[in-house]
Amino acid sequence: MKKRFAFVFTALVLAGILYGVVHIFMPLPSEHQSVEIEIPKGATYRQVAEILSQNRIIRDKNLFLLLGRLYGIDRKIRAGYYSLSGPSNLLDLLELLRKGRIVEYDITVIEGDSLQEIAAKLSEKGILPERDFWQLATDKAFLVAHSIDAPSLEGFLFPDTYRIPKGADPKEVVEMMIHNLRDQFTEKLRARAAEIGMTEREVLTLASIIEKEAATDEERPLISAVYHNRLRKRIPLQADPTAIYGIKNWGEKITADDLRRKSPYNTYIVNGLPPGPIASSGLKSIVAALYPADVPYMYFVSNNDGTHRFSVTAEEHAAAVRAYREKKQAENDRKKSEENQRLRELHGST
Repeated sequence: MKKRFAFVFTALVLAGILYGVVHIFMPLPSEHQSVEIEIPKGATYRQVAEILSQNRIIRDKNLFLLLGRLYGIDRKIRAGYYSLSGPSNLLDLLELLRKGRIVEYDITVIEGDSLQEIAAKLSEKGILPERDFWQLATDKAFLVAHSIDAPSLEGFLFPDTYRIPKGADPKEVVEMMIHNLRDQFTEKLRARAAEIGMTEREVLTLASIIEKEAATDEERPLISAVYHNRLRKRIPLQADPTAIYGIKNWGEKITADDLRRKSPYNTYIVNGLPPGPIASSGLKSIVAALYPADVPYMYFVSNNDGTHRFSVTAEEHAAAVRAYREKKQAENDRKKSEENQRLRELHGST
């Protein structure tokens, strides 16, 4: 009798082991080789098992629960969307859950990006529709809640690459970018701002103009010095990027009409800094805004090669502008001559 019981018991154990091994390494149902599932926030491991069972992704819920406990993941499942693709088995699924490999999108905000460009990037990935983004970006209650003394979130979303989980709360995504800015704007930098009598908004506003104007790191403190000198003497900043903010995309031609257009941001029309930043600034521009070079420059003009020529007097600046225009005209003439030569050669060969 005892031998028969031992035999039956052993047979059952072996059958159970065989059942488990087969189901562990057996591919998941073929109809679910490419599917996404969502694990809600706060879901227990048993609830996760129920979700997978209801979606017919696992065959045996009890086996999944047992393996989860043995695997040590029954109390730490990361919420989010999981993508199941390819011929995976139960072990692959458990490993995916253990490592929390949820679906995430990379969103890169670069130095000089405006809210318009950030909105497009978030919308493209399906994280936040542009209309909803703009409502949030200008929501006074949201701005006040985050101590933002500005017309919008412009300039308060720090340039960086963000890994954003699919299905993330849009507000949390934006808050992540704001918190990153505040982390970069250290206590040392805030102390410097207080030392020179500037608020966070003023620093970020000036930094955003520097970000748009500077093409080289070496020139950031020099450009900052020009604007600081003008602010000190109450001379209009006359920063070209401010004249087209909210009107044109940066890179489009700036016309005389643009410089005359009435706008609270146009520093050809208004004195002092505009009401808020015009773009997101990198740390180098923020530091430059706080630590301008000790130079007397009041003007600068492009050298048409990414660098600038700096001047102290209006006469020096007028000469630099003439040199810039002559150089640009010569460059246009050269390009036109080369194009004409190319056309003559083309027609001569046909």
